[in-house]
Amino acid sequence: MTVPPALAEEEHDSSPGDASLIAESLADPERFALLFDRHADDIHRYVSRRLGPDLADDVVSDTFLTAFRKRASYDLSRRDARPWLYGIASRLIRANRRAENRRNRLLARTPAPEPESFDERSAARVTSAQLQPRLAEVLTALSATDRDLLLLVAWADLTYEECAAALGMPLGTVRSKLHRVRAKIRRAFGGVDPTGTSEKGTS
Repeated sequence: MTVPPALAEEEHDSSPGDASLIAESLADPERFALLFDRHADDIHRYVSRRLGPDLADDVVSDTFLTAFRKRASYDLSRRDARPWLYGIASRLIRANRRAENRRNRLLARTPAPEPESFDERSAARVTSAQLQPRLAEVLTALSATDRDLLLLVAWADLTYEECAAALGMPLGTVRSKLHRVRAKIRRAFGGVDPTGTSEKGTS
């Protein structure tokens, strides 16, 4: 039997990669819990930013339950399971798109905070808070696919290649869609992209 490259590489690593854990879980389901331990916090932060903390717990639980049920079809040549998990989470978020739109509309109506003083506060944090209402308004106007792509890059820190894997679309489509979305974001913010996706590139 030919060993997938991702699994062969792990022979030299001190800890098993995601692909190895998924493969092992087919015979020993309890091994899948290690995948949850490894990625659940990051997935939860991402979902919470999109839907709020009230829905995040259920969506994350459903993400890993779905992943567990579909683990036999996982492509073991992919050592990192994050794109797969974020793809599942994104589809579940879409099922809650009304809740996400309500959250963004609420954030858009929230007055931007005024700086309290010129002390040691983080200028970046203040600026981010001030931009949040406008960004929420812009996100609400995006299509579900465009929003997924933008936020998987900006908030989940996925590369373009990982976004393509997560959402099951060609890399060229990801590039063109993100180029168009970034242009919309920059126009809305006077030439600035507050999500930082312009600087992340494809690596």
